[in-house]
Amino acid sequence: MRRDRGRIAAHGDDVVVTVPLTLKRRGGRKDVDSASNPRVAVSTGAQLPLALTLARAHRWRALLESGRYGTIRGLSGALRMDNSYVARLLRLTLLAPDITEAILEGTEPSGLSLEKLYQMPLDWGRQRDALGMHQPE
Repeated sequence: MRRDRGRIAAHGDDVVVTVPLTLKRRGGRKDVDSASNPRVAVSTGAQLPLALTLARAHRWRALLESGRYGTIRGLSGALRMDNSYVARLLRLTLLAPDITEAILEGTEPSGLSLEKLYQMPLDWGRQRDALGMHQPE
């Protein structure tokens, strides 16, 4: 049996890359089954909404720290978003680095949601305890 190895083809001004993949459901998520094509590198199994929200929060924090916006109110006005929503998302930048890393790598505890993250204590040790995560060495 010959495996489809994928192909690259020109389509007008675009280049179309076709890669054979197998998607499998795991815990409600669709993940790429890298066993079906060992040449395909799967970067992460991150929950996209959590990862994007963390990225957005860190970008907003960078805008505040750079001085582009002097206050959360100024930032939320420029974003045309509710002040309390922006403030709530900015709290996500206070998560322990290993928790943030776990979310981005898709190794976060099962059932983790934005709602749970919004309620995290500020202390990193207590955050890990709340999520049942071990202290990094």
